[in-house]
Amino acid sequence: VLQRRSWRAAKRFLQAGFIAPRLTLAGITHVHAHFATSATSVALYLNQLTGITYSFTAHAKDIYADSVAEDVLARKLRAARFAVTVSDYNQTHLDQFAGGTPVVRIYNGLDLRQFAPNGTRPDDPPLVLGVGRLVEKKGFPDLIRACAILRDEGGRFRCQIVGKGPQEAELRALITELDLAGHVELVGALPRETLIELYPRASVVVAPCIIGDDGNRDGLPTVLIEAMALGVPVVSTAVTGIPELVEHGQTGLLTAERDPVALAATLRQALASPERTRHLARAGRQRIEERFDLRTNITALRALFAGKAETPSCG
Repeated sequence: VLQRRSWRAAKRFLQAGFIAPRLTLAGITHVHAHFATSATSVALYLNQLTGITYSFTAHAKDIYADSVAEDVLARKLRAARFAVTVSDYNQTHLDQFAGGTPVVRIYNGLDLRQFAPNGTRPDDPPLVLGVGRLVEKKGFPDLIRACAILRDEGGRFRCQIVGKGPQEAELRALITELDLAGHVELVGALPRETLIELYPRASVVVAPCIIGDDGNRDGLPTVLIEAMALGVPVVSTAVTGIPELVEHGQTGLLTAERDPVALAATLRQALASPERTRHLARAGRQRIEERFDLRTNITALRALFAGKAETPSCG
């Protein structure tokens, strides 16, 4: 492990050395990196070589996975001018290592002109929609098992899971094992434009996120932000920063992670009460407008770059 870390550190140092004279020649005085891993390592070495200050945005895997060395994360934070992250949950975590460096929460924003509600048109039978990479932290096996419970209860629905990833074979095998071929479909990856057209056809968008065995987890799933912006009801789990977006019974419905029985019960509730879920969806859109407007959030980030704000909060 130490040998791998030394090799990665050497690689990032060489990358910093390669770009340092170019940035100095261009008069660049500050750089901002996305993700607290490789890119921020380059920024740290760049600072040590040239004095150019840096900041970075931390997301999820880059700060929670077991492979993240807390001593290295602390070193990056303490040398930064400031750090940005995408949820209050993340901010609390990072503050433990920051040593006084400002850690600012700025939610990921959406262009609300592109993601404007244009009326939902739910399919019949009702469509339960999951979207995301087919990886452990997305919790899709729990969704498939919940669908088996709903099927056994005689529920009318179909489920589509959009995305691709290393869990695909496992998920297909589970669908076959539970005899769900007529109810659950893996449709592969879709372009964002197609997704924007698909969301309004869903009676509910589901993000059954979990904290993975390796510590990996979602910060705040983009699928929930997009679905809520379009006025579509959502169901998710009460992990990481999700409750900051999906407030149970107010802007959506939450359930426990890794619990297909509880997830099935929550989906049953959503499908059985379309008027209530539409009310939640309207409140969800308002939450997006208040906290996840791209233009507002970019303004907060720009203020940080300009040194006009030490610890602004967006929303």
